[in-house]
Amino acid sequence: MKFIDEYQDSRLAKGLVSRIAKHSTQSIRLMEFCGGHTHAILRYGIRQLVPETVEMRSGPGCPVCVTATADLDKAIALAHLPHVIITTFGDMMRVPGSYSSLQQAKAEGRDVRIVYSTIDALEIAENNPEKSVIFIGIGFETTAPTIAASVLKARRERITNFYVLSLNKLTPPVMKALLDSGEIKLDGIVCPGHVSVIIGSHPYEFIPENYGVACVISGFEPLDILLCVDKLVEQIERGEPKVEIAYPRGVHPEGNGKARQLMEDVFEIGEANWRGVGIVPQSGLRVRGKYEQFDADKAFSVSLKPPREPKGCRCGDVIRGAATPLECGLFREVCTPESPVGPCMVSGEGACAAYYQYGTPEDS
Repeated sequence: MKFIDEYQDSRLAKGLVSRIAKHSTQSIRLMEFCGGHTHAILRYGIRQLVPETVEMRSGPGCPVCVTATADLDKAIALAHLPHVIITTFGDMMRVPGSYSSLQQAKAEGRDVRIVYSTIDALEIAENNPEKSVIFIGIGFETTAPTIAASVLKARRERITNFYVLSLNKLTPPVMKALLDSGEIKLDGIVCPGHVSVIIGSHPYEFIPENYGVACVISGFEPLDILLCVDKLVEQIERGEPKVEIAYPRGVHPEGNGKARQLMEDVFEIGEANWRGVGIVPQSGLRVRGKYEQFDADKAFSVSLKPPREPKGCRCGDVIRGAATPLECGLFREVCTPESPVGPCMVSGEGACAAYYQYGTPEDS
């Protein structure tokens, strides 16, 4: 299959592994930002393949995982309003809030529906004109353009009962927040592939320039990730950090101008609340005033109790790269995919779910 088989070639993988081992002379720590990368790294045993000098940490790249408990509580509260239909992606259903979940709200008789795209949510709004249909908008720059397009389509087709609760987040600002915190030292970052398809490579340039941290954008197949690690090792060994693209079939330096224009038209940038990190300036997308008729925050008012985190859950630490799932006392014993305590075990991109499914070098 084009762009699959050739990026899973074991002979080429062995060559890259040998090259990395040959050139890696110092201990370094890399962080993959994207949850898709975390799953691919564990699935293909990348951590076992790279030399012991290369440590790989998972970061906050799961949009479900980084949704703050307070924001999830708001979505659950909206589900309890009369004449409201909540539409959401599937992973959000099971994430525990402070006192409930969307799945529990549905079990209690609230109208909560899983959709696979914003267009599905729009169709539900068209077919239920007597109800208010709220789409829970989570994700990074990858999904924001599609949500923006749904708002434009709703206005164009005069669908007046469609709303978006915008919890979308931007990735470069949280990278800056993690580096500014100094909690863990990073030598290199495996930059997210899908996000970079939209934003390109230029938004990461402040990282090597201001922090001296190497950055390489990676795809999701084994050779993609090994090539990315190879480039990161080369940059670090030479002492020449920069931004490189190891995923040229998907990412161009300028990104996708049309998608960015959609985001900029419908959304404005503001602060966002990240689980485990807190309020990060300039990292959130909220609906612009000219589209406020579609803004669930403006259209609905709910009363919320103070948020509370699951006792003993270290999802926030895992998101920041300050801990691995193995360092959480609940992992595998109390927290499992069948009975998750935190979102990192719920989401298909969560680090805890990846560690549980594929195991790690520490398990062997």
